[in-house]
Amino acid sequence: MNEPQTDISLLIEGCKRNERKAQEALYRHFYPFAAAIALRYVKSNDDMADVVSLAFIKLFKALTTFDTKRGTFHAWFKTIVIHEALDHLKAQSKFTSNQEVADAEEISVDNTALDRMSTGEIMHMIQKLPPATHAVFVLYVMEGYNHREIAQQLNISEGTSKWHLSEARKSLKQQIEQNKT
Repeated sequence: MNEPQTDISLLIEGCKRNERKAQEALYRHFYPFAAAIALRYVKSNDDMADVVSLAFIKLFKALTTFDTKRGTFHAWFKTIVIHEALDHLKAQSKFTSNQEVADAEEISVDNTALDRMSTGEIMHMIQKLPPATHAVFVLYVMEGYNHREIAQQLNISEGTSKWHLSEARKSLKQQIEQNKT
């Protein structure tokens, strides 16, 4: 993604004309970007490959609607990948938990335990979360969505979103504490 914007623009224009070489070049260029996003949501490389493949299909079908005046290509494609990953999670699990948390307790973790852990270990712990809890955690913590936005995307209440975030924090705290022993 270090190529000049003009090269990406040329690829996009080629893709709009259904040029195979341009489509392949765009795919090769953005595959790592899409895979990294998808792996935040799904638990296996097979699921990630499914999400990325479907995201690229949607990208190529909708490319004529992309408008540089409304945002960057990266942001537009990132949104497609996130929505595809969420659709994948919704198909595999239920997001119908009616549990809500009135006053979420603040969860604190010993920072020295976190300092001793690699990013891979932390991501592995996040991957262990139940699908709905995992999705809420990633959307809130990694993507920066608020509970209202998460509730709309996942078709749940804001309270349910808050409950899932609280559960994620509790679970991760337990895993971190177990890891430091």
